[in-house]
Amino acid sequence: MARPRVRLVVTADDFGYCPRRDEGIVEAFLAGAVTSVSLLVNGAAAESAAELARRHQIPTGLHANLSEGRPVGPARHGPSSLLSPEGFFLGKMGFREAVAAGDVALPQVREELESQLSRFRELLGRDPTHVDGHQHVHVLPGVCQVFAEALQAYRVRFTRLPMERGVGGCVWLEAPARAFASSVERDAQAAVGLFSRHGLRWTDAFVGLSTCGRHMSAHHVSGALARALEGIPTDCALTAELMAHPGYPSVPPDGGCGEGPDAFSCSWERLHELRVLTAPTLRARLAQDGVQLCTLRDLDYKRPREGVPGEAPPETFVGPSPLCP
Repeated sequence: MARPRVRLVVTADDFGYCPRRDEGIVEAFLAGAVTSVSLLVNGAAAESAAELARRHQIPTGLHANLSEGRPVGPARHGPSSLLSPEGFFLGKMGFREAVAAGDVALPQVREELESQLSRFRELLGRDPTHVDGHQHVHVLPGVCQVFAEALQAYRVRFTRLPMERGVGGCVWLEAPARAFASSVERDAQAAVGLFSRHGLRWTDAFVGLSTCGRHMSAHHVSGALARALEGIPTDCALTAELMAHPGYPSVPPDGGCGEGPDAFSCSWERLHELRVLTAPTLRARLAQDGVQLCTLRDLDYKRPREGVPGEAPPETFVGPSPLCP
């Protein structure tokens, strides 16, 4: 059998957000459409999600959360730069604005991140396969330094680098979504050197910013992968990650991270992603494109190719491609 051109990790984010979300994620995993999950340890269903992960042997990482719901660390007991007066995180854009204004105390970020890593160990009885950031907070300026140091200290080697090539030109995205995706890409690019110096690793390519919710389709996923891998030498099998948010819609008041589910969680868009991921159309398109699904555990590590955009300096090991000699 010919070797695959691309090995793709499909990660379902927000595991533990609510039981209905988790039901859909597990369904996708058992169908072979999802190969990895990222757990919100402050999610309303974190404990039952951890039990599902153990029961079905689902590769599980930490979805580090600094923007939604309540903290799990010491910040929950008193005033904190991470929280509103009501005791909740500042929100997707509110946290970004506070970081940009210099109003976030980075030692408190470190304290909360370490608390979430410890909580993950309590729930799963092991270390996470990877750590990424809910709403991509892990690549924000300043926060990325804390993130890299904490992961190095906890010996977590794998993270997500949310740089999706060409996302700024995806005209089907609404203008605010396209602007947000472009800002995430810029922050991720700035974090490359820092992450590599702390020994963190990531796949050769990342997609998912342009295929979120209603925008997910076999055509868009295939196109995003093609753009992400354009110009990268194909002498070795390449690796990529698809960020996904499948699941059944949340039913208020169940779900969330302490504030109840948000509008996206309650909408039909999660179910749409679940149906696209598990449909024969996407599987056939990926097979046609030479893409084989895999888990992070399937990937070995190699030296990066010099001159490849987004790859770390050659003195570090990143970008796993197991089929290279």
